[in-house]
Amino acid sequence: MPQQTVFFDERTDAKRVRVLKVYDAAYARSCFDEMNEEALAFLSKSLDLESNYDLPNPPVTLQWEDVEGEAREDGNLLSFFVVLEESGAISRPAFVSPDWPTSEAFARKSLVDPQDLISH
Repeated sequence: MPQQTVFFDERTDAKRVRVLKVYDAAYARSCFDEMNEEALAFLSKSLDLESNYDLPNPPVTLQWEDVEGEAREDGNLLSFFVVLEESGAISRPAFVSPDWPTSEAFARKSLVDPQDLISH
């Protein structure tokens, strides 16, 4: 696994949720590709693309390039915050964001939300 730092680690009786800061864009992209519709909508709302880019309407679908463009930390260094949900022995990426507050909000929501955010 790429270099990472744990920023959040909490659990309930049913699952454990962690937020990792990672610098590997390929890994972050693979996590993005596994996000479900609810997670994509949460991310799209947080990025606020229509006002950031003066778009008349919200984009139909969120693209990886939208996320990657916001992930610049310093110069050419990109960083991402990946939310991992673990239930039993299964660990799945549920969310990825270029910013910490959005990933933390998603992680906290998935801990208290009765709907399983990683189901497809």
